[in-house]
Order: sequence, then structure tokens, then C-alpha cells
Amino acid sequence: MRVGMMLSYSGGFAETVAELADHERAGLGIVWVPEAYSFDAVSQLGYLAARTSRLEIAAGVLQIYTRTPTLTAMTAAGLDFVSDGRFTLGLGASNPQVVEGFHGVRYDAPVARTREIVEICRAVWRRERLEHEGRHYRVPLPVEEGTGLGKPLRLINHPVRERIPIVLAALGPRNVALAAEIAEGWLPILYVPERAGALWGSALDEGRARRDPALGPLDVVASATLCITDDTDVARRVLDDLRPFVALYAGGMGARGRNFYNDVVHGYGWEAQAREIQDLYLDGHKDAAAAAVPEEMLRQMALVGPRGHVAERLAAFATAGVTTINVTPLGGSAAERVAQVEATVELAAGV
Repeated sequence: MRVGMMLSYSGGFAETVAELADHERAGLGIVWVPEAYSFDAVSQLGYLAARTSRLEIAAGVLQIYTRTPTLTAMTAAGLDFVSDGRFTLGLGASNPQVVEGFHGVRYDAPVARTREIVEICRAVWRRERLEHEGRHYRVPLPVEEGTGLGKPLRLINHPVRERIPIVLAALGPRNVALAAEIAEGWLPILYVPERAGALWGSALDEGRARRDPALGPLDVVASATLCITDDTDVARRVLDDLRPFVALYAGGMGARGRNFYNDVVHGYGWEAQAREIQDLYLDGHKDAAAAAVPEEMLRQMALVGPRGHVAERLAAFATAGVTTINVTPLGGSAAERVAQVEATVELAAGV
């Protein structure tokens, strides 16, 4: 199992980058830069490429609506170039609140758009003269819709790789099946290994049945807060600190009846809690919504507790099919955080 790290949306980027050389020496395999309604991920990824030498870097994730498919392909090729072939392109549909509320772009047809974007990106990286006629994207623009001067073009530069790995962030069954069919990896959120199979197993099987063997095995990328500690009070506080995060997504990232993250909690079997979290959050009772997050969910989605317990949790993730675990190490100092990562790398090597 590969150990990675997901950086924060809201701060701490400079501090984390300053520690990355030590994390790299500790065995960290990949670092992911998210992009929500925050600083863009691309500029930070370029900075990471210059500050690291072996560590893989990944967009975690670029949402699909605000860049053209060809710009996404160009950006990925550029980041792969400046990192000397160490870049992974994470793509996702995000959610209507971000796409429509922050970008002012209509949120529609995420599955079909994602499939076309992946096709276009791979054609660009192969330096084909780009001709794509899809339902959502047409390149070049048809004569009747433009000036008539658009001609098929190919990427000027020669990419470092013509097959840059693509990881799709997906939660709904059709999106998950698509990831298992066409992508190198799949990135879920709020991942609970004991319940993931019941929620996503059929969709993964459906996609894998159509998967091109040339893609290789699907890299399943889960995320978990990491705190290896024998102090039960510390472990309790760390788990409680996860409550607002889960409540924000399951309660606040969408409307009633249209919240993908709430659907995950519901699909795990916590139907009543999912409804309660959303109702409380949308009614303005955020603390109560956080308190309603199932205790079992917090314990199973995290790597928090004594070393032996963390080893058991890593084994549970591996048994569920996870091949990359992105950790958020907690510690009062850089040395403590690096030690957490080093210990996790050792433990992950044994599962």
C-alpha cells in the first residue's frame, strides 16, 4: 500500500512544503493538492514540482467544468514536464454549490462530460490532430458555430509521457463505474472500508468488466486522518475534531435530496443519522449536526489510536481494496508529523 498526503484547502501549504523533503525521506509516495473554492491547485503543483525530486505530485482534484478539456490536457502535460514525469491528473465533477455558486457555470452531465474529457486528454498527450465530436465537446468548433477558420491542431510540445495517470473522484454509482472502466485510479471521500463494498462494490465490478487491461489494476485512493497515540484523551479529541468536517460535507454541501456526500452516509447504512445531520446543518445547527455524526464512522474512517490499532485499520483499508492511503498526520511539530508518516509507511508495507 502506497502512503500519500492530501494538503489542506485553507492553509498550511508553505509549512507542509517545508517538511516535504523529510516526508519524502520517510517514504511518502505522493502528495495531492486539492482545489475547491480556494487557491488554484496548478500554481501550487508547479511550486511542489520545483521543491521535490522523487515525490509524485497530484491534483486532488481539478473539477471538470471550468477548464476546457484541451486546457486540462495542456496543464497536465505541463505539470508532468516540470516534474519530469511525476504528475497524476485528478479530475472530478465537484458539486453544484461550487460549480454554480462560485464559478457561475451550469452543473450538468458529469459522467458523460468526464468520459469525453478523458478521451480528449489522452488524444492530446498522444499528439494527435485533435478531432472530437461528442455530445458536450466538439473540437474544432463546427463551421456553422464559428468563423469557419478552426482547423484540427496537435500539441506543439512532446509530452514527457503520452499516458499521464488519471484518477477520478467519484461517489455516485455511474461515476464510480466510469472510474473503474477508464481511469488509472479512483478517489472516493468519507471512505469507511467496512461499508465501502456494499455501497460501491457493484459499480466497481461493472466498470472493471469493461476495463482495458492496458490500464493495469485500478488504484483505489482513500484518505484518513492519522494520529498514532497511546493517549486515549488525545485520540478522542482527534476523532471529535473530524465531526465538523463530516457534517459540512454530509450536511451542508448540497440541498435536501441533492447532496452526494449525504448519499454516502445514507448508503453506508446510517440513514437516520444522515437525515439528522442534514436537517440540523441546513437549519443552522452546525454543532448539533457534528454531534450527530456516527461514532463508528469516525473510528473506521480514521487511523487514530495506538500503533497496533492503526496497523489493524490499515489492514482493513487494504482488505477493502485500497492501494493508496492519503494521510493527514497530526503532531505538535514537524518532527512528530514526519515520524507519524514514517511509522505508517512501515505499517503499510506489511499489509
